[in-house]
Amino acid sequence: AESSAMKFQRQHMDPEGSPSNSSNYCNVMMIRRNMTQGRCKPVNTFVHESLADVQAVCFQKNVLCKNGQTNCYQSYSRMRITDCRVTSSSKFPNCSYRMSQAQKSIIVACEGDPYVPVHFDASVEPST
Repeated sequence: AESSAMKFQRQHMDPEGSPSNSSNYCNVMMIRRNMTQGRCKPVNTFVHESLADVQAVCFQKNVLCKNGQTNCYQSYSRMRITDCRVTSSSKFPNCSYRMSQAQKSIIVACEGDPYVPVHFDASVEPST
């Protein structure tokens, strides 16, 4: 079975990706990473930084998760991300996404040994 850490990498990591050249990025990636099976996943964020840099966030600023748990961490620096949101006209199995790019601080939930990201919680403006 796929571990939580591996699922995080499949759903959120795209270090080499630079979607700037293609409005089709989300449509292709959501299919390629198996997020359109059984339903269209409504929202997903891809992070275009190295796995090491994203894993390091687990040792950065401890913040509260959206669900109230305490194992979330916010990156000190901005990271390049792409948000994919399903369009209102989208009908499974023809999942269609719109893309928005940003450079923001990311918040991830971490667990395990080694302590690694298992859930993408949010992206926010870096706190000063």
